[in-house]
Amino acid sequence: MTFDAKQFLSTVGASPGVYRMLDAQGNTLYVGKAKRLNARLASYFRGRLNAKTQAMVGRIADINITVTRSEIEALLLEQTLIKSLRPPYNILLRDDKSYPFVFVTDRHAFPALEYKRARQRKSDGRYLGPYPSSGAVRESLALMQKIFRIRSCEDSVFAHRSRPCLQYQIGRCSAPCVDYISEADYRRDLEHAVMCLEGKSEHVTQALTDAMEQASQALDFEEAARLRDQIQQLRTLQQRQFVDTEGGDADIFALAQRPGGLSVAILSVRDGRLLGARHHTPPNDLDLAPATLLANVVGQYYLAQPHDIPAEVITSHALTDDQLLQNALSQQAGKHIRLTHQVRGHRAQWQDLAVTNAEQHLTSTLASRQQMSTRFAALQKALGLEHTPKRLECFDISHSHGEATVASCVVFDPDGPRKSDYRRFNITGVAAGDDYAAMQQALTRRLKRITTDAGTAPDVLVVDGGKGQLNMARNVLETLGIGSITLLGVAKGTTRKAGLETLFLDTPEHPLALDATSPALHLVQHIRDESHRFAIAGHRAARDKTRRTSTLQEIPGIGAKRRRELLRFFGGLQGVKKAGRSELARVPGISEALAEIIYQSLHG
Repeated sequence: MTFDAKQFLSTVGASPGVYRMLDAQGNTLYVGKAKRLNARLASYFRGRLNAKTQAMVGRIADINITVTRSEIEALLLEQTLIKSLRPPYNILLRDDKSYPFVFVTDRHAFPALEYKRARQRKSDGRYLGPYPSSGAVRESLALMQKIFRIRSCEDSVFAHRSRPCLQYQIGRCSAPCVDYISEADYRRDLEHAVMCLEGKSEHVTQALTDAMEQASQALDFEEAARLRDQIQQLRTLQQRQFVDTEGGDADIFALAQRPGGLSVAILSVRDGRLLGARHHTPPNDLDLAPATLLANVVGQYYLAQPHDIPAEVITSHALTDDQLLQNALSQQAGKHIRLTHQVRGHRAQWQDLAVTNAEQHLTSTLASRQQMSTRFAALQKALGLEHTPKRLECFDISHSHGEATVASCVVFDPDGPRKSDYRRFNITGVAAGDDYAAMQQALTRRLKRITTDAGTAPDVLVVDGGKGQLNMARNVLETLGIGSITLLGVAKGTTRKAGLETLFLDTPEHPLALDATSPALHLVQHIRDESHRFAIAGHRAARDKTRRTSTLQEIPGIGAKRRRELLRFFGGLQGVKKAGRSELARVPGISEALAEIIYQSLHG
């Protein structure tokens, strides 16, 4: 049944609101906002549209509308729906689950500068940031520890040190763990480091200069020399941070677009200091103009995700509905936000820098895509396929002597790794170390979705593990009645070196010989290594989670207080496990009956 646009438009009023375009299965294709719903929706059916928009309109089976009181309310609702529904034709940014901060606890006499991820700031200490990337945080921490010798160790390590560690020996720590520095002096250095992270390095430099002169006058030349070295390091840092010459808080958005792709660079400047950059490469499925596309990116970045909104947002292009977006950002932030693309002076330098970042990232992305396209074409030729494969999936198994077995599934398409489709499978109910059974379970759980039309089938299924795993994959495909997937097994060479792998096509009786320089082999190695990395990361997380969970928590009658007494009495869980029934009964609060329960629970 075709969508009756004429009849539908006759029922739509001129109010502001949000519309959702749905396909025949009820899935949302696109979410948009409008100042006047009837005029905006009519443009899809009466105006001249580009080919991509016409293709989307051809899939419309229904349109849902929500009337709002104002255009700003419509914009906020639009971004909320885009975040929750993630329609395929909207501009979609990666939704960060947490943000990197530099953290300073207020619960320790000698706090460390820590890297910490969090959704938002809490009340357990000072949060500096958020930073645009984890790399920016780690670089900042390394600089502050080098200049001010702030400790970087865990609290548990700090509490049990009896002599200085290597960081003290190389001049990266003042050794507060063994009282080589007083609490007051350490706090002073920490405060100086925090001020530098807040962009106030010039104030710190002046304070250090005054302290150096006082030390020199007091004939404390060793202290004066130390302060001199700190000042020199700070001056070097200030020269590197050329944007420090002017103050201000701003985020700068720059768009670079060429045939085949686009890139958006976002630079964060706080207190005049460049914190770093992040990049996005969203698909432009509707061929939106740069002004509209960048406006969608800015709106989604702030209104659909909890990013801090600085006093100024600078863009490389004039935006559509820029005044509306500025008012929405101001309402969201609770203060006036300036949104502009016309800037001068040091702000123009920030803008140029963002444009350069976007162009360089786009160049790198397009080159990577070209290389990946070449590899896919080579794989098609090597495997003798009729068409170039569009989707590769690779499975791998990881465990430690059978503990916490995890299977990984990674996905590549002609654009490279498709990380949103990566999956991990926690393997249960198989014998420890039985990789074949683990592979069977993972493949069955994944491929069953194809038989119910709930998943996309891969063109090529890569199995890491050689002949045995390949046979297992073949059995799973035959059991599920799936015959359209090409199987590729990867067995390590005798020396386990890259380039010496043995490939098997569909069955172990069909080995595939590829030259070590073959782009097809490089693609197989890439996806195999990525599946291996992803499996190991999942296994380590599962293993560490298991090991962090005390088995005492599973024993009935053992609450937090008794558990604490047991661990304190025996010095840890291993001591509890080694204890006999009579020794357990000596612990305060543990009766003989409870000691028997504990012993039986731990030893079976």
